[in-house]
Amino acid sequence: MDPTSADPTLDRASIDAAVGAERLALADLVAGLDDRQWATPSLCGAWTVRDVIAHLCGTTRDSLGTILVAAVRARGSFDRMEVDRAARRAASHSTADLVAMLRESAGSQRRMPGSSPMDPLMDLVIHAQDVARPLALDHSSPPDVVTASLAFVATNRFMGAPKRLRGLRIVGSDSGWSHGHGPTVRGPDRDLLLAVSGRPAGLAALSGPGLSRLTAQL
Repeated sequence: MDPTSADPTLDRASIDAAVGAERLALADLVAGLDDRQWATPSLCGAWTVRDVIAHLCGTTRDSLGTILVAAVRARGSFDRMEVDRAARRAASHSTADLVAMLRESAGSQRRMPGSSPMDPLMDLVIHAQDVARPLALDHSSPPDVVTASLAFVATNRFMGAPKRLRGLRIVGSDSGWSHGHGPTVRGPDRDLLLAVSGRPAGLAALSGPGLSRLTAQL
């Protein structure tokens, strides 16, 4: 029997509405942060909280030409390009500017060239946790949005999730959604989302016979 459950997909209108809501909610979350909090390392690699917000502000603003120039500057490395773009935007705008830009983007459906409608949504859901958790702030995205993001990321080769989940079955304890074959890893959907996207911070809330393997494959 195939243990992978049906993907909890959202329709296009729901995705677009959720993207706008997530941008506004995140803007509200960071609007009152002080300078120390903005400089706090996030869960996302070399980025501070400020860098994460700067990155999210670029989704609706950067043209294909801008991205191509950034790619050449980064010598073809996508990760290096994203780090550089975020750093440049973070350095050239005040915190108030970044919050205003994030709010302004809530009504836009523009996204990175070549990306799908779900890409900006899962990016927002994950990065909101990247920001909130190091600051000990409670931030929750709607359960259906989290589960849809988890299902999207779990099969996303670009994000490396299939490699991390190789030989494992994950089960969301909030939604009951499951994916894969093998020893089970179970936990809250948003913690699974963090782990599946390469954030060790999500592992603490997970359990099951497959947890040690997931930890090793992270």
